Amino acid sequence: MAQWKPNAQVLQRIEITPELMILRVVPTGWEVQEFKPGQFTVLGLPGSAKRHPLADEEPKPADPDKLIRRAYSIASPPHERDYLEFYITLVRSGALTPRLWSLNPGDPLWLGSKFTGVFTLDEVPGEASIVLMATGTGLAPYMSMLRSFLLRESERRVAVLHGARHSWDLGYRSELQTLQRLFPNFDYFPVIDDPESEPLKWSGHSGFVQDLWKEGVIAEHWGFEPAPDNTHVFLCGNPAMIEDALSMLAGLGFKEHSKKAPGQIHLEKYW
Repeated sequence: MAQWKPNAQVLQRIEITPELMILRVVPTGWEVQEFKPGQFTVLGLPGSAKRHPLADEEPKPADPDKLIRRAYSIASPPHERDYLEFYITLVRSGALTPRLWSLNPGDPLWLGSKFTGVFTLDEVPGEASIVLMATGTGLAPYMSMLRSFLLRESERRVAVLHGARHSWDLGYRSELQTLQRLFPNFDYFPVIDDPESEPLKWSGHSGFVQDLWKEGVIAEHWGFEPAPDNTHVFLCGNPAMIEDALSMLAGLGFKEHSKKAPGQIHLEKYW
């Protein structure tokens, strides 16, 4: 049974919306080891930790010292060793995120020292173009990839397709727009599915993130059709999006990647 023993503290929290934040965490008394862009680690707090006021009520924990742990993708790049960055949404009924949302700079928490996961660029050929498709906080592992050397290492095309409900839910939007201006081989396509709720008229794409592919947006910007022989696709976020995108891509000849059967689709379901 895991017990509460803090080994890290909050460096900074950046609230994007009342239910979306960027959390930067620093280890205390130990150093962050090498990891690969796209991998994840674990954050934890005890049951006795305070919950955010917006969270649903929950029964008093039977063991308030028992550690509540959840896995989160790392958004910071491997060469940034001073802190680890996480992109977190508030799940009001959740066990951990309402407690994470009550943290402030300097507060203690538990941070996993092991980094795992195969949702990385390791199996992507160096000449292949890359499409990174995400909903919500599924964008996190892509930020680690983009902040590394992905855009500098070659001339291959890279595109991020990021879907959210509202424009204000498009975390990292300004950074991605800056990367698009700096790197001619990079394209950023944000899309929202509730444009009618926008306080100002939304001039960007609307619908679901996978619709962008169906509409030919990528092919139009790249000047060629993304296909299994020239492109690898990453899917991260809402399982419904992933299932629909898998079906769409399978119809185009793409195959899900595994160790036993290499393919061009790499996926990570967030719940």
